[in-house]
Amino acid sequence: MTDPSAASRPVQAVVLAGGQGSRLRPYTDDRPKPMVEIPGTGTPIIGHQLSWLAEEGVTDVVVSCGHLAEVLQKWLETADLPVSVTTVVETEPLGRGGGLKYAAAHLPHPDRPWYATNGDIWTRFSLRDMADFHTERDAVATLALARPRIPWGAVRTDGFGHITDFIEAPPSTFEINAGVYVFSPEFAGLLPERGDHERTTFPHLARERRLAGFPIPQGSYWRAIDTAKDLTEAAKELAAQGR
Repeated sequence: MTDPSAASRPVQAVVLAGGQGSRLRPYTDDRPKPMVEIPGTGTPIIGHQLSWLAEEGVTDVVVSCGHLAEVLQKWLETADLPVSVTTVVETEPLGRGGGLKYAAAHLPHPDRPWYATNGDIWTRFSLRDMADFHTERDAVATLALARPRIPWGAVRTDGFGHITDFIEAPPSTFEINAGVYVFSPEFAGLLPERGDHERTTFPHLARERRLAGFPIPQGSYWRAIDTAKDLTEAAKELAAQGR
């Protein structure tokens, strides 16, 4: 039986892989951040991302390169990839929004929806469910939302100021932009030629109630790889999960 929702789910995606990753040095001295390997996996972050996208029905990916682009391009040319990959390199800095617009212009199906993900995100959840959520809300853009763990221990108190409990690295009470997106075809036309879409396009869509937020399901894995500590923690978590 054919799933009627399948027709509205993206089969194409953009991976934003141009960041310098200065907080991950020395790992990023000779490679861009998405090429950093998570210890114990033998695969760079972008390799995990491409596998995940393929599992979720994506067939074509545009990778936006920047810092040490040639290192990433060489790996993509030689690796056995589960999707068709095109790389683009900005000839001049366009900002996050301009870079996303430039990459989107190279998608094979400009009249169809698309996913996007930041190149330093290591996660697993159902993109198909997120795409259905996006369609049901008639959104132009949908952001995945995560509740990252606070890196400090927290305390719980009662109404009289007595400490009643200690909680190690509790989840944040706020949801954050998890760096994974679903975009309708018209979204690319709303992006700035230069500049940051999170300061322009997203607030504009939010005011019009055309921006949705999809909470990553509880128990799903999500981590942004920003520092050496994140690499270490990711390796521990993945080993505990048997991945």
